[in-house]
Amino acid sequence: MAVTRPTDRDDAFVTLSGLPVKRVYGPEDLAGFDPERDLGEPGQYPFTRGIHETMYRGRLWTMRQFAGYGTAEETNARFKYLLEQGQTGLSCAFDFPTLLGWDSDSPRAEGEVGRLGVAVDTLADMERLFDGIPLDQVSTSFTINSSAQIILAMYLVVAEKQGVPWDKVRGTVQNDILKEYTAQKTYIYPPKPSLRIITDMFAFCSKHVPNFNTISISGYHIREAGATATQELAFTLADGFTYVEEGIRAGLDVDAFAPRLSFFFDVHNDFFEEIAKFRAARRIWAREMRERFGAKDPRSWKLRFHAQTAGVTLTAQQAENNIVRVALQALAAVLGGAQSLHTNSMDEALALPTEKAVRIALRTQQIIAHETGVTNTVDPLGGSYFVEALTNKLEEGAYEYFRRIDELGGMVAAIEKGFIQREIADASYRYQRAVAAGDVTIVGVNRFQIEEDTPIPLLRVDPELERKQIARLKEVKRTRDNRRVAETLRELKRVASSNENIMPAILECVRAYCTLQEMDDVLREVFGTYEEEAII
Repeated sequence: MAVTRPTDRDDAFVTLSGLPVKRVYGPEDLAGFDPERDLGEPGQYPFTRGIHETMYRGRLWTMRQFAGYGTAEETNARFKYLLEQGQTGLSCAFDFPTLLGWDSDSPRAEGEVGRLGVAVDTLADMERLFDGIPLDQVSTSFTINSSAQIILAMYLVVAEKQGVPWDKVRGTVQNDILKEYTAQKTYIYPPKPSLRIITDMFAFCSKHVPNFNTISISGYHIREAGATATQELAFTLADGFTYVEEGIRAGLDVDAFAPRLSFFFDVHNDFFEEIAKFRAARRIWAREMRERFGAKDPRSWKLRFHAQTAGVTLTAQQAENNIVRVALQALAAVLGGAQSLHTNSMDEALALPTEKAVRIALRTQQIIAHETGVTNTVDPLGGSYFVEALTNKLEEGAYEYFRRIDELGGMVAAIEKGFIQREIADASYRYQRAVAAGDVTIVGVNRFQIEEDTPIPLLRVDPELERKQIARLKEVKRTRDNRRVAETLRELKRVASSNENIMPAILECVRAYCTLQEMDDVLREVFGTYEEEAII
């Protein structure tokens, strides 16, 4: 009787990024692998197994839910609701006018005020946003880039008014302008003055706000724009290297600012590839910081990261399926060693999340943390032939991109030449073709469809909120000391035109209740604005 050999259900298996996956992995897949050099112990160089010795046995990750819509009052209420539900850190989303440096009464802001995040025009909005929330008892993450210096200044002045010393203020401002040119596109100024603003923030905060992360180098938006896991890893770290180079070029000691650099990654659907991505990221960063940039402080070698489940994977069809997707992505982030995590809500393919949807998303993190047992040991997948081999493959892919970026003259030159944008666009196109052809399965979209979806309640932003916000802005302009406003804006222009650190001048503008746009207009006048060439 002939023996029938078991066959695979497909000709080839690959990760979501296209890396080949074998039927089984063994010692032969880790030839040359040195556990002491490549893996190490948790909390020790090269930190492949995590940046802390005890990881979640000592302290769970910070649970942050991205929140922000309407006016400061609406978002303040959502902040308080999430804290009551057990969230352990705040994460603030801003509307497009705020992201782009326009006030709510600008014609450019019409129809966008408070729609995709909270509207913040002046210090008065920031005061309402954190009303009743002591800033020495909460860590806040701000997703803003071009106007990050202004938002940080507003937050610090609110802390002053609460009587909270700046060395007690904790949180993160995203402040990653390079990925704006390649992915999210909410830039204002050209790259070089944008980098000057960022290094000014590094220098200012290293002296005055020592516990605040001055940048969250973000792969999330790169991935959401269509990049592969390898591209996300490579481009994010290359951006990080650029910020370190700029800080050193500005005369800063690398160990003075590197410990406050943090990262923000996406967590997509390919479970093991995502875990391997995080492990590779830590190892590469540790090696480059120690050996390339000469950092001596071990804190400078540690890659600390926030992860967010992949919004781009959420589907409008059978939206409840998104709960399952988010749970698995969140588990990958935890097994990959995240220090902070945001879980998307099931309804985010359709609208901003409702209270119920965001509560389920938060409960997903809490179930992983408290019910599954995965937090009871450190790096439970460490030593897995498959995971270690995949970590090596992602690392190799990242270094191949680093080589190509160096050949182009560095990350800024690579962006200006459109290289990064084309790589992401090509990857996105290949993925969409694979989905359309059915080579990639999206449950409920191209397989396992049903005739009618169960409707779910959606959050609707009241259009009246825009009128309310504009009325409040006018009231601030009417009642403030407009002579002081003019003086502080003139001083901001003088400082921006010089080599002085820009942050003290911005803080004075904020204290005078200058608007976000008034400050950004001064900087537009000095630095100019960036216009992107179309990438095809």
